[in-house]
Amino acid sequence: MAVFVNGVIFEGVDTAAPDCWRLEAYMARGGYQALKKILDSKIPQEDVIAEVKNSGLRGRGGAGFPTGLKWSFMPRSFPGDKYVVCNTDEGEPGTFKDRDIIRYNPHALIEGMIIAGYAMSAKAGYNYIHGEIFEAYELFEEALDEARKAGLLGQNILGTDFSFDLFAHHGYGAYICGEETALLESLEGKKGQPRFKPPFPASFGLYGKPTTINNTESFASVPFIIRDGAQKFLEAGKPNNGGTKLFSVSGHVNRPGNYEIPLGTPFATLLEMAGGMKDGKKLKAVIPGGSSAPVLPGEVMMELTMDYDSISKAGSMLGSGAVIVMNDDVCMVRALERLAYFYHEESCGQCTPCREGTGWLYKVIHRIANGEGRDGDLELLESVGNNMAGRTVCALADAAVFPVRSFTKHFRNEFEYLIKHKKPLVDHKWC
Repeated sequence: MAVFVNGVIFEGVDTAAPDCWRLEAYMARGGYQALKKILDSKIPQEDVIAEVKNSGLRGRGGAGFPTGLKWSFMPRSFPGDKYVVCNTDEGEPGTFKDRDIIRYNPHALIEGMIIAGYAMSAKAGYNYIHGEIFEAYELFEEALDEARKAGLLGQNILGTDFSFDLFAHHGYGAYICGEETALLESLEGKKGQPRFKPPFPASFGLYGKPTTINNTESFASVPFIIRDGAQKFLEAGKPNNGGTKLFSVSGHVNRPGNYEIPLGTPFATLLEMAGGMKDGKKLKAVIPGGSSAPVLPGEVMMELTMDYDSISKAGSMLGSGAVIVMNDDVCMVRALERLAYFYHEESCGQCTPCREGTGWLYKVIHRIANGEGRDGDLELLESVGNNMAGRTVCALADAAVFPVRSFTKHFRNEFEYLIKHKKPLVDHKWC
């Protein structure tokens, strides 16, 4: 169920209209005015990048890195090919926002990528789409065809000397391909495994050429920034957290869905938008940024605002904006067991600490959850985590460790009780 509050990306979009995603509907909402503004006025590339910097737009895929700064790393004077790549491989559990951008407003993404190509002297772009949302991939291909027929993609766009083309590529559902260098490997037809860094994609990316990779939501925010100005976008959020953001709210709420709200909005307001707690249950815990983000107790979340800085200060991450809400019926041991199993299954196996460590984390948590826990198991989990985090090529090992550390920190009593008594602290249905 998709629910959108008026914001930047879905401004004026009637998601109930079956053709809201088409070019004609997008143009009626002011679509491609930003691109025309750039080309008609011949705005210098550095000015476009500066505008994105000034907007305070931070990467919406999880890391929150300043988008304009990332664009500035592209060596525009490099004489060969350069690429712009969109990461729509949203495999983070709890995240379902990017697919809705493609379903309801794909031309915002296309326009944003064209502008990025202009700003960074790239002649081609690729959108890597999660293979398990194939209908979104097919729709995006249709949107690309519309743009090409309208002269918005290809050679001499809108009669100018600027040329840029864009292609869609679908993956096969591997979580690891959400890591940008693994995505590039997959895009090149290789096994999706993270690359050693340095070199970084800005200097050695797709096919060994300079490449900039951004999330779907990041690119889709760019047309608004260029059309209406960086200051207006910045003011839609808060300092250092510019603009609105999509939050995928799931779990024990009455109206799960996507909500586009200003960064800095209180969590309590977002929860109210999602219809509040289902069946009137008490809020127990929230994962604020996707399954790899540390869990926070409900009472802590109720005091926070939804922005990068506030969530970070509380000890978690805004991440992809996937907000997983849990009521007091949830057994936190069982919840962590499910997360640990996911990371164990999704490790690509390239790095020994991750390949072996994710398996150990799952085995130990599984045994605790099934009443076979031993004295010292919590210390063992801590030891395994310490030998995983920061010791691998990519951050998947860290992503597996963060939930373990946070669950056993904030809800340690449930783990200790189950280890000692061989049964859950509260014998409820979720156990």
